[in-house]
Formats: sequence, C-alpha cells, structure tokens
Amino acid sequence: MQSFSESYKAAGVDITAGYKSVELMKKHVARTNIPGVVSGIGGFGGLFAPDCKGMEEPVLVSGTDGVGTKIKLAFLLDKHNTIGIDAVAMCVNDIICCGARPLFFLDYIAIGKNIPEKVASIVEGIAEGCVQSGCALIGGETAEHPGLMPEDEYDVAGFSVGLADKPGMIDGSKLCAGDVLLGLRSSGVHSNGFSLVRKIFDINEETVHNTYPELDKPLGEALLTPTKIYVKPILALMEQVEVKAVSHITGGGFYENIPRMLTDGLSAKITRDAIPVLPVFKLMQRVGNISEHDMFNTFNMGVGMVVAVSKDEADKALAVLKENGEDAVVLGEVIEGKEGVVFA
Repeated sequence: MQSFSESYKAAGVDITAGYKSVELMKKHVARTNIPGVVSGIGGFGGLFAPDCKGMEEPVLVSGTDGVGTKIKLAFLLDKHNTIGIDAVAMCVNDIICCGARPLFFLDYIAIGKNIPEKVASIVEGIAEGCVQSGCALIGGETAEHPGLMPEDEYDVAGFSVGLADKPGMIDGSKLCAGDVLLGLRSSGVHSNGFSLVRKIFDINEETVHNTYPELDKPLGEALLTPTKIYVKPILALMEQVEVKAVSHITGGGFYENIPRMLTDGLSAKITRDAIPVLPVFKLMQRVGNISEHDMFNTFNMGVGMVVAVSKDEADKALAVLKENGEDAVVLGEVIEGKEGVVFA
C-alpha cells in the first residue's frame, strides 16, 4: 500500500510532496557522487567510506552553519537555486582552514509548505556547492512546518565532514613575525551581516530592484551573489607551499576572524590600501553612514579568506593561487604584539 495520510495532509503536511521532492532532487545529488559514497539518498543514514591510505593519523573535521537572514533575498526575488551554495560554503570554507578535505555534506531544509519544485531548486544549489568543493551530498532532511513558519518561507542549514592527516594540519603553530598575509578575494557580501545589510537598504519587495551606479545589476541580485568556495585553491596551495595559517572572513569581519588564525604574542598588520574593497561595501558604507571600524568588524570587505605563508614563499603562493583561479593580493604581514589586527 502506498504511504499516504489524508489526516496528516489536512493538518498541513503532505508526505507525497516529500516523495516528489526526493525524485526531483536525485539528478542534482547524482552530480556530487565521488569515490567513497556507499549509499544514495533515501536511507536512514548517509554512508561514506573515507580513504585513509597513506595517512599517519587521520582526523575527522566537521563544520556546521546556515545561511542567515540572506535567505530573505531569495524569498523576495523568488530565486532559490543559489542559496544552497551559501549553506555549503559556510561549512566547507571553515573546515578547509585547518587543511581538511571535505568528504560529504548533509542538509536540513525547514519549509512552511513543501512545494517539490522549490525544494528541488534549493537542493540544486546545495549540490552545486558540493561540486565546487569536491564533496558528496549523501543525505538530508526536508521538514514541513505548517503553523510554525509562513508557507512561502524556509530555512537552510547543514554540516560537512572532512578528513585531514594530523601531522599536516594547519594550526598556526609555525606562524612567526615576518610571515606574509595573502588575501583571497570574495564574490560579494557572502552570507554574513545581512541583518545590517537589510537595515541599510530597507530591503523589501520593491527596494530589491533598486539600481545604483556602483553595481552592475539590481541590488537584490548583487546581494544574492553566492559565497565563494575556496576549498580547491587552498588544497592546491597546500601541495606546493607550506601554509601556516588560514582564516575564513565571516561574521565579525577582519577584527574577529583574523586573530583566530594567530598564536599568542602575534598580530596582523594589514595595509589598508591593499584591500580590494568591492563596490557593494563602499555603497553600504555611504548609504548607511557606517563607520569604517564597523564595516571591518562586520563584513569581509572584499577578502573572503586570509592565508599566511613565509615571506620566502609568498611569490610562489600567489602564482599557485593564480593558476587555480584566485587573483590573491598581499594584505600585510604577521608582527609581534597583542593588538590582534592593526591597519597601516
């Protein structure tokens, strides 16, 4: 007998819509299959067999996150196939900071009403994020929440698990004064600070279509630009250069995240003019009359990842990153001190 409950449907949960969602998303999930995937979606658990050959001390590294209030832009623009990239990016960009290769990802979608085509569109973005980071989408959960959230709204979160060899993990222990800090450019606001962004622009169904000279597309589309995923360039860099420390510039901006890569007694000296500040941040500062300190304490300002290497290997690191699609810049250097971040 086919699974169906008329009573549950009357209460607001259509389990047959869930089955259709799974069928529609299968083609997207299939794109993410990599060696190690043991089971397809639909089981009670996602199975993955990691390849630990050649590793001295394998370590599993996990990261979890959501998209935050950026998701409001997806609602207003009725565009749902990129927000999943953000969900993946916020997890895998974290775990690559210690040198772990992402293995797999699982998502959680809470939605007011399960519209199969919308859920499949969300998963399309999640799958794209997994492809960009080289990991597999091996499972997830879609939960219909009638009465808890509006029918046309949803939230997306997830987690990723990666693998690293402990002797080769990036932990900042070899960091020293004189090391060079490289900045990998961001694609935009990424997925942080959107409560402030929405306040600055009074984001609603009308203002998302506003245009500004600083932007090459309407405001909403510019803000919805997916978070950049740095996994493959960082892994390629690790193969040719000793990467001493890495920081993912997320909520808290420069002031909160760069100190997380530093060890006791060391600070980061950043050359202010070297920062490739994107036009969208200059626009936000102007429209919102936001102080420079608050901008750097909230947003990535055009730099999504900071990498520390020795001065002798800085040029090589820049070249390797360029070969892998990253036009990185020299942001500054590691110095002695306890200030955390100082601008010069």
